[in-house]
Amino acid sequence: MSPPNELPQTLLLVCLLINIASSICIVFLNKYIYITYGFPNITMTGIHFFVTSLGLVVCKHFDIFAPKRLDLKRMIPLCLTFCGFVVFTNLSLQKNTVGTYQLFKTMTMPVILLIQSLMYNKTYSVQVKLTVIPIIVGVFVNSSYDVRFNIVGTAFAIVGVFVTSFYQVWIGASQAELQVNSMQLLFYQAPMSALLLLFIAPIFEPPIGAHGWLVQGLSVEAVLVVLLSGVVAFSVNLSIFWIIGNTSPLTYNMVGHTKLCVTLIGGVLLFQDPLQFNQVIGIILTLTGVISYTYVKIDEQNRAKPITMTKP
Repeated sequence: MSPPNELPQTLLLVCLLINIASSICIVFLNKYIYITYGFPNITMTGIHFFVTSLGLVVCKHFDIFAPKRLDLKRMIPLCLTFCGFVVFTNLSLQKNTVGTYQLFKTMTMPVILLIQSLMYNKTYSVQVKLTVIPIIVGVFVNSSYDVRFNIVGTAFAIVGVFVTSFYQVWIGASQAELQVNSMQLLFYQAPMSALLLLFIAPIFEPPIGAHGWLVQGLSVEAVLVVLLSGVVAFSVNLSIFWIIGNTSPLTYNMVGHTKLCVTLIGGVLLFQDPLQFNQVIGIILTLTGVISYTYVKIDEQNRAKPITMTKP
């Protein structure tokens, strides 16, 4: 069955805390895996999809959601963009500092605005357009003064931003058209994406051969940590499913801002990412833009709501 329209406040708070903790943890855990074990990126993404698929089967068994029959052919393009969005985002995390990775993710806001304006003729107010300026400037300033700046990491981040933006626009339209929720869609996406990466991963990350990652040795500890990261990734999806529709847009976005701030701080503290004063300015500019965008969008949505009058 679908989730209830309203969750008890205590349960909702637990879901919010799980989402915040797991969303932050998955970034740090993945970064730790890349630094400590050098585990191949695409292969790890495939494992995450596989673990998520198993988790969804368990959720289905306990009637947490009801699957809906979908056309597999229509799911293939969605799965390809899903794979691209996750793989390139993880490559950005692997090659960049946590701070640079996190700030580049905020660039999906202006890119989504651009896509919807050009491809869907959607219009935005001047106030909304102005909020993306500090986001763009802040990301540019941070990257310019990042002592670990590298072309490869920046290229992965930029590709990841565009693929993620297209995916988010497309997935939103697909959910509305197919009349499915996120879990029903993910029930098809996760196993199909895992199957796609099963064929793609060996091409770019050969497990055997002279430089195969299996030949070079893989400890039991590394396997367990990778599986743990898969479980954490699934908990992110599950908690999002529960809190969407049960929180206000303001609450949901403020949770996102909290995760952004904690992840930025954690990157410096846990991985000793160097942080210069000019980068701090860039981070403040980006956060200002993100929070301003949230405020303006919610304000416009509230003003657009019809005012219901009650008879005396």
